[in-house]
Amino acid sequence: MQEQVRQQGEYESIHRDLNIGFGTWEFDPTEIENPFPENEGSVHIWQGDEDILVPMTLQRYIAQQLPWIKYHELTGAGHMFPYAEGNSDAILKALLLGQS
Repeated sequence: MQEQVRQQGEYESIHRDLNIGFGTWEFDPTEIENPFPENEGSVHIWQGDEDILVPMTLQRYIAQQLPWIKYHELTGAGHMFPYAEGNSDAILKALLLGQS
C-alpha cells in the first residue's frame, strides 16, 4: 500500500484528503443535482467507519441530503480500505451486479 500512498508525493494525498474533509468548498455538495434523473445510472459512496482523515459524519450527512446516492459504510475499515484484500473486488461486484 505504501506505493499508492506515495504516488503523488509523500504528503500530497493526505493533504488533498484533509482539504476535502475540513476545507472550504466552492459549492454546497448537498445542492448537487442527480446526474441520473431517469435512473440510468447511480452514484455510490463507500466509507470506512474507522477513517480518521475523512469524517464519516460528513459522508452520512451528504448521503441523507441526496437520496439518490447509495451509501456504503464498511465496518472496521479505514481510509485506505480500497487497497485491503478483497475490498476492490467487492466494490466492483456491487457496482456491476447492482448489489448493495
